[in-house]
Amino acid sequence: MENFQVCDRDLSDDLLERYLGSDAIAVDTETMGLNPYRDRLCLVQLCDTSDCVTAVRIQLGQDSAPNLKQLLEAPEILKIFHFARFDLATLRHHLDIVVSPVFCTKIASKLARTYSPRHGLKELVRELQGIELDKTAQSSDWGNAANLSQEQLSYAANDVRYLHKICQQLTLMLQREGRWELAQQCFGCLPTLIALDLMQYRDVFEH
Repeated sequence: MENFQVCDRDLSDDLLERYLGSDAIAVDTETMGLNPYRDRLCLVQLCDTSDCVTAVRIQLGQDSAPNLKQLLEAPEILKIFHFARFDLATLRHHLDIVVSPVFCTKIASKLARTYSPRHGLKELVRELQGIELDKTAQSSDWGNAANLSQEQLSYAANDVRYLHKICQQLTLMLQREGRWELAQQCFGCLPTLIALDLMQYRDVFEH
């Protein structure tokens, strides 16, 4: 796959240096399920503004990745996610990475695209980029990291490849509709929501 690399356990020093030179990095994770306490982190995907995509394979029992931590905690680099709440909780629980600053395209979509009930990545890429994503490999065994198929790698790459452009388009929509400041406030709430999630609180805002 063109401009796509795979690293084991952590980002290489050369790639860390490259990514640290970017003002924004798109990020996604692949896990064995949706419960961070039960389901392990298997893959962390990154993409810079020049479309350099890297997948970092996280090994069974691994609890740190220093280069990834340095990059994802760098205060001068915006980290773009789709449904950041899940990915941030997973990265914090498994690798002790507290990601900041953050842009979440799912939150941005819900604030900007109030004309649509659909805010999944596939829908956003279809509407905003005119591209149909293949989600066939979404539910698959990511734990077999040493033997990921070409379909799985393509799926993982596409989950970050379009986030930069979608972020730009949603930012313009939010600014146009007078909701940019509200979006920033929502992104700022994510650390609190993630702390609640990891402490397994549910519905603390209910009556």
